[in-house]
Amino acid sequence: MDDMLAQAQEWVDSDPDPVTKTAGQAIIDGGDPEALSEHFGRRLAFGTAGMRGRLGPGPNRMNRALVRRVAAALGNYLMNRVEEPTIQAIVIGFDGRKGSRPFATDTARILIDQGFKVYAFDEVCATPQLAHAITCLNAVAGVMVTASHNPPEDNGYKVYWSNGAQIIPPHDAGISAALDAIDGCPKPTTTLTPSAIPGAVWSDYIDRVLALRVRPSTGVRAVYTAMHGVGWIPLHAILSAAGHTDIHAVPEQRDPNGDFPTVRFPNPEEPGALDLAIEHAQSVGADLIVANDPDADRLAVALQNSDGLWVRLSGNQVGSLLAEELLAHGSVDPRRLVATTIVSTILLKKIAAHHGAVCGETLTGFKWLANLALAHDGPFVLGFEEALGYSIGDVVRDKDGLSATLLLLDLASNLKTRGLTLWDALERLDARHGAHRSEQLAIKLDGETGARAIEGVMRLLRTQPPSELAGSAVTYMRDLSTGVGMDCRTGASTPVMLPKSNVMEFTLDDGTRILARPSGTEPKIKFYVEAVASTGLQAEKRASEVVVAVRRYARL
Repeated sequence: MDDMLAQAQEWVDSDPDPVTKTAGQAIIDGGDPEALSEHFGRRLAFGTAGMRGRLGPGPNRMNRALVRRVAAALGNYLMNRVEEPTIQAIVIGFDGRKGSRPFATDTARILIDQGFKVYAFDEVCATPQLAHAITCLNAVAGVMVTASHNPPEDNGYKVYWSNGAQIIPPHDAGISAALDAIDGCPKPTTTLTPSAIPGAVWSDYIDRVLALRVRPSTGVRAVYTAMHGVGWIPLHAILSAAGHTDIHAVPEQRDPNGDFPTVRFPNPEEPGALDLAIEHAQSVGADLIVANDPDADRLAVALQNSDGLWVRLSGNQVGSLLAEELLAHGSVDPRRLVATTIVSTILLKKIAAHHGAVCGETLTGFKWLANLALAHDGPFVLGFEEALGYSIGDVVRDKDGLSATLLLLDLASNLKTRGLTLWDALERLDARHGAHRSEQLAIKLDGETGARAIEGVMRLLRTQPPSELAGSAVTYMRDLSTGVGMDCRTGASTPVMLPKSNVMEFTLDDGTRILARPSGTEPKIKFYVEAVASTGLQAEKRASEVVVAVRRYARL
């Protein structure tokens, strides 16, 4: 306890932010061992998505004292990894969350002190803008201060490599080790300011996004919500340049607001998050709703069903629609690549095969999709994951909700000219490839107790794997932590050609797939279920049955 108090006091004494400094001192003076341990007992983990967590004092929270250390660690790591580091550029962007601007400012000052040339956005930007700027400016790295669609109390710090993709091993571990070696809180001394992002960078982005269109078409009426994030200004500019003028932003959610006053969670996937958009869509007679999350790297789409109810499409459905459109009407090349993650729909493989394209599979996370695209010898058409993330072409080597919105509106407009909707396009895919329906079970388990519970579930799945679920036998399972797959009927094993990861997958004799993994950004364990049947209703029913069985088996 005495050692922790001493470490906590040292942290608080060096904290440059009077708000978290005062809050941290109050925790120390209060003497609550649990509060001390929660804030000062450990540091937020730095991984392949950077770091993300609750705002507040101490090394286990997002704050300026931690961000300064991370920035110094990033600079130190780059110094030992790049040639002539002091003439290399780093690009910094930030969103509209609480703390984002000062975190970005501190990062810029620390890196300038270390001798790097720093380009920084003057105002809030979307994550795809930052990712594009890295390659456009030939930078050695980039930082985006954002917690994406996390709750309002959170913020985060995403690090990108020179290829414009999020860092992957060994860079994540290297930066984390450099962070462990930082002694004290750096105090920036520079009087220099970062260079502004040249206007040509934005022009290049718009031109290249417009060039992605395969069937330019306008005329659809859409309601758009930025979810209190940064998407409206860049998206409006893109859509105006493309000729989409019948787009109606939800006024209460159009502009950045770190309090996110109209949504409990600023995530289009959350229940109720699209309520205001639905009200607005009904008032203007919209054909569909499109939504970006707060940093505009994701896209959600909602349509009215035959009963007049507004229904959000899954990420798998939107990704499949975009893949079909791009492969059916884009340039033809047998080396064309589409890709998705292990937890996303297997429908993409069937769409790719139908159009003579290559289909790739990666671990969860766009860092893997981006690096697969970079390594591929041929044109990259589309990458997507079920969590509403899409990347089209090579403009952005990360999720891009802005370009995806444009291509989706083009598709909806083309269908409208023929008296059709996105529902009709989905039914055509069902008729050709079978109805694929997915359902996700995400259980939030907070704190150290929750972390142990998540570990326990994963251990149960490995040591006592189910032999059947919901009346169907388990015929295949693969453990990505060991890199081994097994035919449960014969016992034959095969290697898994993916990097090792804490994921378990099971296949049932009716073709249903179940995957389990801990979330990389939230204290959750997630199960992904996909069923295939003759009709959508049958597939939905089967997916729901299996989710119930999984929950019962995992004792959640």
